[in-house]
Amino acid sequence: MKLLRAATLNVRDLNRSEALYRDWLFYRTVESGVLARDLACSWGAPDSAGLPYVVMQPESGADIYLRLIQDEPHPDYEALKTYGWAAIEICVDDVLKVNERMLQSPFKIIGPPRELDGMPAIFPMQVQGPDDEIVYLTQIRDDLPMYDLPRATSLIDRQFIHVCAVSDLQGALNWCQNVLGLSFGRDMDIVYTMLANAFGVPFEEKFTIATLTHARDVFFEFDQLPPAAGPRPGWKGRLPQGVSLSTILLPDFRERVREHAKWLITPPTVHQGEIYQGKRAATMRGPDGILFELVEL
Repeated sequence: MKLLRAATLNVRDLNRSEALYRDWLFYRTVESGVLARDLACSWGAPDSAGLPYVVMQPESGADIYLRLIQDEPHPDYEALKTYGWAAIEICVDDVLKVNERMLQSPFKIIGPPRELDGMPAIFPMQVQGPDDEIVYLTQIRDDLPMYDLPRATSLIDRQFIHVCAVSDLQGALNWCQNVLGLSFGRDMDIVYTMLANAFGVPFEEKFTIATLTHARDVFFEFDQLPPAAGPRPGWKGRLPQGVSLSTILLPDFRERVREHAKWLITPPTVHQGEIYQGKRAATMRGPDGILFELVEL
């Protein structure tokens, strides 16, 4: 079972960003409108009510969505240097072909195709969008012993991992295990040139990352940021800048929200639309103020 449901991004110009993901990543719009007040309040962002948004779906038709919300950017926001949702990772069929495509696109390549140390099954690249959103585009060439990894059925397919930057890696992992019922996958120290460049440290310096899973589905990566990182700047009463929140399906939703109600922003509420399908949803504010939106399965 795949639990990842949606990523929500703040963008400056909704029409521009919608066209960008349509024309270059082959995503199609399946819903549009303005944010309902009850939904915005459930995120702790009442002032986001009424903002225009679209929900987009990959060309393959996979039911994992990208929600773009138009909002005014905060001048102090810098990608990769703050705690919170840092990136989305999308599986692709051929990363070298995708790289050639990205070279012609408005996306900026910040990490060319490169195999991960010790994991030849994973062949990723990274790009940065016009709103400083970070997108990993990853070709999966084999499964890993502990995980079942998705294979793209179109050139650029579905999201399969959301990347989160944290101040206390072990604390964040413990919270996700205790509160959300997720399982620890693995941790590793890797050369992470994108973060090294962001923080101005030697490229050979290693960063600790860890994964979280449900059964054999790996869908969260947490990155330990160095001491120079800090909280994400943003407007009071609005969603965080960049990747604002991650939405997942939660099999034991009722029990989890009852036992851990202190983390809820508002009580669970039924929402309509492609992401929710008339199910109850609630958002928890976790470590570092990170937003986890949970949808009843």
